[in-house]
Amino acid sequence: MTPLRLRYTTLLFDVDGTLIDSNGAHAEAWTQALRDHDVDADPPEIRRAIGMGGDKILPVFAHVSEDSDKGQAIARRKKELFSARLPDLEPTPGARELIQFLHGRGVDIVIATSADDGEMRALLRRAGVDDLIPDRASKDHARSSKPEPDIVHAAMMKAGARPAHTALIGDTPYDIEAAERAGIDAISLRCGGYWTDDSLSGAIAIFDDPRALLSHWRTR
Repeated sequence: MTPLRLRYTTLLFDVDGTLIDSNGAHAEAWTQALRDHDVDADPPEIRRAIGMGGDKILPVFAHVSEDSDKGQAIARRKKELFSARLPDLEPTPGARELIQFLHGRGVDIVIATSADDGEMRALLRRAGVDDLIPDRASKDHARSSKPEPDIVHAAMMKAGARPAHTALIGDTPYDIEAAERAGIDAISLRCGGYWTDDSLSGAIAIFDDPRALLSHWRTR
C-alpha cells in the first residue's frame, strides 16, 4: 500500500461502522421494523443498504417516503429496536486513540453521519468519543443522507474546511461516493463489515480499523 501522509487539516468521520461496531444491529433493527409493518425485508439486502439514512431505505424497501405515516411508524419502530441493542455495542478498535492522536496533531475533526442528531449523540457516547468531537453534522443538517454529499458539505461548513485539505473516513461505498461528490478524499475502513475491498476501491486507502490507521500515521 502506498504510504498515506497525514496531510489533512480537517478530517470528517462517519460514525456507524467507523467509530462503533453498529452496522449489524442497524440491519437487524430495520429488518424487524419493516416486517412488523408487513414489509417483506430480505436481511442481506437490508445489510447492503446500511450507511444510508431512512430517507433512502424506506422508499426502496417499503415503497413509502420517510415523512409518510407508514414511513414514520417504521422509523419509530426501528429506533426502538436499535436502542435496545445499543448497550451491547462496542467501539471499533482504536477509535478513541485515533481521535486523540489527531487532536494532538492539530487536525480539525467533524462528524458526518447519516444518523439523526439523537441517535448520533447516543452512538458517540457508546463509542467513547462524545467528549472529543463537538463539531457534528447529521442527517438533521442536510436534505438527503449519503451517498448524497449534503452531510459532507454541512460538516465542511462547520469547520470552514478546504476540499484540498479535507478527507472523509468511513466504511461504506456510500461514504466514498458522498466524499467524491463533495470533492474530497475518502479513506475507508474494513471494520464496518460486509463490503469487499473492490467495493471500497474508490477510497485513496483502505485500513482494517481506526487502530490500523493510527499505527500507519504514527510511523509517517
